[in-house]
Amino acid sequence: MMKFVNRKDELEFLEKKYRSEEAELIIIYGRRRVGKTELLTRFLEGKRGIYFLGRLESKIETFRRINSLFIEHFKDLSLTKYPLSTWEDVFNYLAERSEKRLVFVIDEFPFIAEKFPEIISILQELWDFRLKRTKIMLVLCGSSIGMMEKYTLSHRSPLYGRRTGQWKVEKIRVKHLREFFPKYSMEDLILVYSCIDTIPGYLTRFSPEKSVWKNIEEKILSKGEFLYEEVEILLREEFRDPSNYLSILSSIAGGSTTFNEIYNTTKLDKSLLSKYLYVLEELNVIGKEFPVTHSFKSTMRGKGAHYSLKDNFFDFYLRFVYPNKQQLESGLSGAVLKEIKEKINPYLGRKFEDFVLEVFHDVSIFPFTKIGRWWYRDREIDVVALNERTKEILFAECKWKSRVNAEKVCEELVEKAEHVQWHNDKRKEYLTVFAKNFSKRIDEFEGRPVFCFDLSDIGKLTG
Repeated sequence: MMKFVNRKDELEFLEKKYRSEEAELIIIYGRRRVGKTELLTRFLEGKRGIYFLGRLESKIETFRRINSLFIEHFKDLSLTKYPLSTWEDVFNYLAERSEKRLVFVIDEFPFIAEKFPEIISILQELWDFRLKRTKIMLVLCGSSIGMMEKYTLSHRSPLYGRRTGQWKVEKIRVKHLREFFPKYSMEDLILVYSCIDTIPGYLTRFSPEKSVWKNIEEKILSKGEFLYEEVEILLREEFRDPSNYLSILSSIAGGSTTFNEIYNTTKLDKSLLSKYLYVLEELNVIGKEFPVTHSFKSTMRGKGAHYSLKDNFFDFYLRFVYPNKQQLESGLSGAVLKEIKEKINPYLGRKFEDFVLEVFHDVSIFPFTKIGRWWYRDREIDVVALNERTKEILFAECKWKSRVNAEKVCEELVEKAEHVQWHNDKRKEYLTVFAKNFSKRIDEFEGRPVFCFDLSDIGKLTG
């Protein structure tokens, strides 16, 4: 069973809707393995509620299961003689029993909508003319983000405008990694984050009693294991033909960050490439990033964007697993693991930056209004945080190294900061260095406050 960690905000949202005493039509969606089912199961505890899971099965079997659930929940033996056989029957039956709060969850709703396309228009009609006058709380949940948006959130869907709330369930925050792996060092946790991200369904596949590298070999690099083909499975679930998407993702994983670089690698038609990139961005698989000092107008024009794999498991898989599939199919996981260890440091350096960006909200130097990376031509700063109102700006470098000399880093950082065009004549500057550990720490450089964080300090931030 998946470990249930945090989800305080999600539970508070659902509880608030439950207490409203009005009819509620709630959409819960998010990528697979992120913990939606566990969230809904926890929410239903102690409530008058029914959980129904959509499956790839016959229509007859679907209604057989619904009738069995209702017989058990409502103790209504009349359904054995006169079973419900249409979705209109099901929703009318629920309406009759919703004189007081009743929660009905349909999980994996896209499976149901694909098999019973009439359910959308039936639900629309019955919601308008009957269900919204009851005390039902109907929750539609699904993992195929594209399908959930098509059936429930898109303005083209008959359900558009009927929903009373929606929540996209995201990955857990990095501060909760320790709850899965209490014995791991901070360096181990950053390695976990870099290869399987903070997706509960993946974190629970790793044994906290084994080393991270042993888990990688046994759970990702071993044929037949759950994570071995997970990326291809997820892409096939979202797309009928995932080949072009896989080509784009492999290009980004290989180091292509701009539109033209991806185009030159994939050779896809530019208009199609734009569409594919947009879809992958909407699915949160890739991220489209601009220098943090870019104006809103510049961002809207879209020029100067860098693309990256936002999902660390996709990134790790496409960099280190997918290109070695032939060796792994032959059972040579040990040889592939050795090669990964030899090549992984530059990758971990980049993921360390991402990790720092995620924990930076807990760094109390000054309240910032924007945070991100900055780059211009051949210059790049790992983290820049700024406050538009107070004209404060912080420049940070992340060094995935030991015995870092903070003074030397700050010297290079100040040189790059001079090229950052943002209130140059009136801003207050701060410098920050993140590293595994330091040979020399400083707290001031040329009149600027300096803050140094090693892995021990970062561990305190993640609490």
